[in-house]
Amino acid sequence: MKYLKKIILGLAAILIGIQFYQPSRNQSDEVPATHIERMFAVPQNVKAILVQSCYDCHSNNTRYPWYSRIQPGAWYMAEHIKKGKEELNFSEFGEYSARRQRNKFRAMAGQVKDGEMPLSSYTLIHRNAVLSPEDKQVLIAWFSTMEDSIK
Repeated sequence: MKYLKKIILGLAAILIGIQFYQPSRNQSDEVPATHIERMFAVPQNVKAILVQSCYDCHSNNTRYPWYSRIQPGAWYMAEHIKKGKEELNFSEFGEYSARRQRNKFRAMAGQVKDGEMPLSSYTLIHRNAVLSPEDKQVLIAWFSTMEDSIK
């Protein structure tokens, strides 16, 4: 019993201690010239869907919920955002070559169509990010149009 108490106190101290080590935030007030919205004509309905369901993990500006400051979840979230931005970053879309942009538009359409994006681990907590069938059709049509527009 004595050892159990020490273990619990030790774990509590560690849990409290790790709260002081926060990962850097993925937030920016500016919209860079390379942002997809500055490179392409993004209709308002498409933009609303992208902001609601994609930008938190795939742009340089994440909206952080209250629980994002609680460790170790904040570290998990930071790593998830890092990987998401490595795969696709709407804030840096203009830096991609024309070929890569076409491929990204094609891949986005396929992932939305197949229900791979947004990730179920994200929509589990962010219920408003779930894409309706209509949202999917809007995105797929726009992604396809944008893919075809790139020379």
